[in-house]
Amino acid sequence: MEKEEIIQLLQAKGEARTALLQRAQDVKVKEVGNKVYFRGLIEFSNVCAKDCLYCGIRKSNDKVIRYEATDDEILDACRFAWENKFASVVLQSGELSSPAYVKRVDKLLQKIKQLSNNELGITLSCGEQSLETYKHWFESGAHRYLLRIESSNPDLYYKIHPQNDMHSFDKRVEALGFLKKAGFQVGTGVMIGLPFQTYEDLANDLLFLKKLDIDMCGMGPYIEHEDTPLYEFRHQLKTKQERFDLALNMIAVLRILMPDINIAAATALQAIDPAGREKALAIGANVIMPNLTPTAYREEYQLYEDKPCLDEDAELCRNCLEARIHVAGAEIGYGEWGDSKHFKSRTKEP
Repeated sequence: MEKEEIIQLLQAKGEARTALLQRAQDVKVKEVGNKVYFRGLIEFSNVCAKDCLYCGIRKSNDKVIRYEATDDEILDACRFAWENKFASVVLQSGELSSPAYVKRVDKLLQKIKQLSNNELGITLSCGEQSLETYKHWFESGAHRYLLRIESSNPDLYYKIHPQNDMHSFDKRVEALGFLKKAGFQVGTGVMIGLPFQTYEDLANDLLFLKKLDIDMCGMGPYIEHEDTPLYEFRHQLKTKQERFDLALNMIAVLRILMPDINIAAATALQAIDPAGREKALAIGANVIMPNLTPTAYREEYQLYEDKPCLDEDAELCRNCLEARIHVAGAEIGYGEWGDSKHFKSRTKEP
């Protein structure tokens, strides 16, 4: 697909859009099947060293009550995932890279493997780290990693991040390369509908994901947060419905561009449309992340406004998602890691 064609597809409406979404779903079913894989999400800390201009838990936001879940709370959530055959968890936190943090994640990985008889798959979303740290975490049991780029356009990147060593576009891209070297299934993603963002930016984002040869993707609509610097540009935004529709078009085009990767139905979709995640599953997504974060902490892990499922316990969240997935006409891959088919073909011996 050439860039001009992608730009046209991203703007598709009416019958052209219906055809695009149907084509993406057909590609998904043909290439990766009709199963949806669970990744139990555990947001174990909102302490962050970064100051991204769009994020509700940015370091400078003093309105956030900071928390760190205890090891026991994290392991209890992992046990729930294991006993309920989710097969995989995602450990996510604010970005830190101190020796104490690196060591803590490492020990948690080993304990999760131990409590689940090595049966739980583990995805990490713990920010930029050194190649050595990534290798260490991989050896301790993590095998997938999500590190979102947010925008592949350096100019736009620096409009939504401070321009300093802590928020370097080049370091972000370098870290994605480190993850591949360490052996991870690599995931990244972008925000859709940012201030200053053009259709050309979004088309370039998709081509960037293709060129990077990623194994999985998590991307969703940008939703503003009033306690962030980017909030002052909210008048430039498309409506939430327009951002939602554009996000679905992005997912559909990515599924056609990269037929065998894993694509997550982002929670941010549900913040705009109560059936947002089901709609993503019906047009190309095949991964969903039930929130297993202890409910006492969820209010304080709001990267954006109107985040759903803040008061549902893990059991409720599971039942709700089961129903949603069946409504979307898919089946749940219980007890299956649902690893990226793209990763398997990418790493096959020649």
